[in-house]
Amino acid sequence: MTPDLDLLRDCAKAAGRLALELREKGLEIWSKPGGSPVTNADMAVDAMVKQSLRGARSDYGWLSEETADDPARLDAKRLFIVDPIDGTRSFMKGGDWWVVALAVVEDGQPTAAVIHAPVQDETYEATAGGGARLNGEPIHASATKALENCAMLAEAALFNRRTWATPWPAMQLTSRNAIAYRMALTAAGAYDAAVALGPKADWDICAGALICREAGALATDHKGGRLVFNTPHARNPSLICAAPGVHPLILDRTRPIDLPDDRP
Repeated sequence: MTPDLDLLRDCAKAAGRLALELREKGLEIWSKPGGSPVTNADMAVDAMVKQSLRGARSDYGWLSEETADDPARLDAKRLFIVDPIDGTRSFMKGGDWWVVALAVVEDGQPTAAVIHAPVQDETYEATAGGGARLNGEPIHASATKALENCAMLAEAALFNRRTWATPWPAMQLTSRNAIAYRMALTAAGAYDAAVALGPKADWDICAGALICREAGALATDHKGGRLVFNTPHARNPSLICAAPGVHPLILDRTRPIDLPDDRP
């Protein structure tokens, strides 16, 4: 797994440099089917990462937000799961809160992962059983054991739009565009939790799931179910990512919710 991690780290940093260079030159922006924005930098980074990673591991499958899905990935023993730029809206507006997220998956679970935040010069990484690190230094989830005043990465509207069976206490709410970055910040203990109620594509959360797990945080769906990757639909129903003392308190509130199943 260490050679895979070294490959991912080098590639993520090169991808970040390319994205910054292209943004400096001026971006071309258009909308994908469904309305989400994409830029020429997303596509160029995706192509560069694919050439680099698959050039080194031609037997690995491939799943990326910006590449047409190939069902052959389901037959690969290992595959790369890639978000070339997670947080495109922040990226294209000149913001800081975007990352390159790369992972290797085997048997439905990530074995090596990197989340690189170029503007912040932060590189989060992990291997299965090898711990998690930020810029080479070990990281750990927070020791928080209460929702009251906890540092929560989520939209404030999330806690107001439903009739919750159990009310939410006052929390310190912060928003970040990139879900992968929210997971990395939770893994590092900078925040106590990140909550997203709605389908999350594999490329959004796969790298973060391993980094969180290796840092001692918990990442599940909103009913406490295990996150599984490289399925035919390539997404999970939701995300609850939190320090171990906070995670069950969030599940107490989210488990009763039945979300629509949008899988084909």
